[in-house]
Amino acid sequence: MDPNNQTEVKVFILGGLPNTAELPLLFFFLFLVIYLLTILGNLLILVTILLEPQLHGLPMYFFLCNLSFLDICLSSVTVPNLLAGFIMLSYRTISFGGCVIQLCAFQFIGSTECFLYTVMAYDRYLAICRPLNYATLMNRRICSGLAAVTWFAGSFHAAIHTSLTFRLPYCGPNRVDYFFCDIPPVLKLACADTAVNHTVILVNIGVVAAGCFALICISYAYIASAILKIKTTEGRRRAFSTCSAHLTLVLLYFGPPVFIYMHPSSSDSTYGTVAVFYTIITPMLNPFIYTMRNKEVQRALRKLSGRHIASQDR
Repeated sequence: MDPNNQTEVKVFILGGLPNTAELPLLFFFLFLVIYLLTILGNLLILVTILLEPQLHGLPMYFFLCNLSFLDICLSSVTVPNLLAGFIMLSYRTISFGGCVIQLCAFQFIGSTECFLYTVMAYDRYLAICRPLNYATLMNRRICSGLAAVTWFAGSFHAAIHTSLTFRLPYCGPNRVDYFFCDIPPVLKLACADTAVNHTVILVNIGVVAAGCFALICISYAYIASAILKIKTTEGRRRAFSTCSAHLTLVLLYFGPPVFIYMHPSSSDSTYGTVAVFYTIITPMLNPFIYTMRNKEVQRALRKLSGRHIASQDR
């Protein structure tokens, strides 16, 4: 093996979030609350759907279970490191292998969510534009297959970018100016030309994100056309309510990462602020948006709470 290609860096030091050094305890409790809300909120969505027979058999809620699970994982990949760094600076150290795992896990979960949002838009298109064929076109076997494809595509995407990122030599410095290991800040530390990596990021991530977003937009163009043809106001309201939560999350999810990966030279403070939104804030908003916008989920939550109260009264 060529010694010039051997990695000399054994650990990385995570820089944390900018503009938080003066009040670490305040930001520790702030992000702890956000993390707990994310875990509890998404677990509540999962439990509610799994315990409510009228929900867990429907494709829309099957995909929502996948999304809630991925949101829990996405936050768990990034937030614990961030919280530890607020307590002690020494906790910001991560081994080279740990950095590889964190980057791979983040890319896997993030890209899987990207594909899953696209599948969920297709599901809404079939439900509203092809209602008579919906049960056939989106049966349990097809739902499971589509979910499996999103997970496989996410793992393939993560494997490509992880291998390309860590095939490069890292011989110092070892400070990642960010709160976890991700592609753009790690590539800045490579002791080699990263032009190929940036090209792959632009082409692969750009094409994948743009392609998924384009398919979602096409689906919603057909959905909007179908909704406008519904004659009753109540019918239009019900059709729109089934899509509004998903559409809101799509807009929140796709905007920040497109900015980050298409502008890798952005300042660290801008990059950190934007990334916090889609890695930490959006997973927390998922259960709240679906709860507030979805009447079926609200009814299931009330039924679940009613069962809990009844069991306590016995």
